[in-house]
Amino acid sequence: MSGTTPRAARSTSRALLALPAALALVLTGCGGSSSDDDAAAAPSSSGDAFPVTVTGDDGELTLDEAPENIVSMSPTATEMLFAIGAGDQVEAADSYSTYPEEAPDTELSSFTPNAEAIAGYSPDLVVLSDDLNGIVDALDALSVPTLLLGAAEDLDESYAQIETLGQATGHTEEAAEVVADMQQRIETAVASVPAEAEGLRVYHELDPSFYSVTSGTFIGSVYSLFGLENVADAAPDAAGGYPQLSAEYVVGQAPDLIVLADTKCCGESAATVAERPAFGSVPAVQQGRIVEGDDDIASRWGPRVADFAEQIAAALQG
Repeated sequence: MSGTTPRAARSTSRALLALPAALALVLTGCGGSSSDDDAAAAPSSSGDAFPVTVTGDDGELTLDEAPENIVSMSPTATEMLFAIGAGDQVEAADSYSTYPEEAPDTELSSFTPNAEAIAGYSPDLVVLSDDLNGIVDALDALSVPTLLLGAAEDLDESYAQIETLGQATGHTEEAAEVVADMQQRIETAVASVPAEAEGLRVYHELDPSFYSVTSGTFIGSVYSLFGLENVADAAPDAAGGYPQLSAEYVVGQAPDLIVLADTKCCGESAATVAERPAFGSVPAVQQGRIVEGDDDIASRWGPRVADFAEQIAAALQG
């Protein structure tokens, strides 16, 4: 995901944020988290002091006080915000932010973002994962503070983003607790897998046309924790970490584990995979090691990655 050149620290004088209301536009998006049920809470009173300065992909941002009207233009950020207890501070979220259920339902588009539509919610903080259509500069021109947190490349970056959002919202302790819980659950999941699982071959499917992920992606890094060999790594064209493979290629690679991240979008399942021509010879099919994943969880780098790790561990234990 792209960012902007770091700029000087920006102050959030909230008097400048009383902008005229504008119509919200239509969008598509995703959201999610597993341990977010206790998320809707006021800013923590456990020592969080303002002003604070945080750093995103668009540079430093100084917040004079805890934001009360956050607009999340990132499903992953929405998940993180609710997980750390900042849910009550989220005034609006993009249309893909469908998890948790308490997330505000809007038609704001994170793919074709509109600065006036976002500003119509009078935000004192906008969190984004992409700077599409120059939205960061457009919001800056309207004196709307932004925090750009692009797609994490590994778990450490995910943890750092959660901690940054904790600082920015006045929930540093809660953010630290979320990170610690994720780390503990993932470590336990990895440790639960028998040693003989190391070196098994995994195929991660993004859609039925065989788009996949390499070890260089966030979700690919999770497979690496288990010592799995990713069949997409040997693809002739890595395509930035998301190569399109073929049925013949996948069958030829003989994966021991297949993970489907196209169950919701495309109705794929262990049964549909088993019915594909030649897939009956694939070890994952023969041994019943096909994980029917959640498309949303597999596409985000938020707290529910711990759920994903536990699901992979369960498949490898079996």
